[in-house]
Amino acid sequence: MGETASIIMAAGRGSRMKDFEGNKTLLPLVPSGTPFQGDHPLLLHIIESLPPGPKAVVVNHKKEEVMEATRSLGLSYCEQPVLNGTGGALLAAGEFIETVDCDGLIITMGDVPLVRTRTYLRLVESLQSQPLTVLGFRPSDKRQYGVLDGDGARVKRIVEWKYWSAFPKETQDRMEICNSGIYAARRKELIPYLSVLRSRPHVVSKERDGKEIKLEEYFITDLVEFLDHDGKSVGCIVAEDEEEVMGVDDVSALRRAQEKFKQIRATS
Repeated sequence: MGETASIIMAAGRGSRMKDFEGNKTLLPLVPSGTPFQGDHPLLLHIIESLPPGPKAVVVNHKKEEVMEATRSLGLSYCEQPVLNGTGGALLAAGEFIETVDCDGLIITMGDVPLVRTRTYLRLVESLQSQPLTVLGFRPSDKRQYGVLDGDGARVKRIVEWKYWSAFPKETQDRMEICNSGIYAARRKELIPYLSVLRSRPHVVSKERDGKEIKLEEYFITDLVEFLDHDGKSVGCIVAEDEEEVMGVDDVSALRRAQEKFKQIRATS
């Protein structure tokens, strides 16, 4: 398939990372002194792990810091002017998706640093048989993750916790694979669905400054149902272990990622 394009989402504020005001994708995997200081930022490790090819970073919060930290890497930058969901981040990268000269496209998260290169390559290889692939994982505890629902190897939809938690237990037990938030797509087959995604926002309630407001947000997970509705197969590959796709959401997760990275370096 040649080179693979990649989009890394690095726009969010990381509100659960208490006492840290920067962009959390620049937090270190090799700490020095405190978990917030050190070397080898999450974002740079993700970029190193991705397959060769053009890369775009979706930016918003502390965008100047992200751009300065990666300026020498030849990346494209796509600003997400409003933090309106993962789908909004993908739409912000629309021009990159439409113009980059690659068949395959990886969509990944800037706070999920431990995904192995071979896992990204498996995602790309899977595009030989389907236009979209979800990276799933089997956790010891499904907690509040979204789950994959489908028929055999075909994924028909991704169901969020607030919905699947109300399903009968036997249905919940059947949906054992969770969504990592990482995908691979055939670029040309994805492009027509960007306008579909843009036309179908979700209205969500959020609290801002003590007031509840209504916002329009977009979710990448909707793409699974759009493609399935049109008879296009969406597949799944499963990560080797749940630590590989752990998100660095708070300080305890950051410490776990730093310790895991230390172990990986010691054995490589």
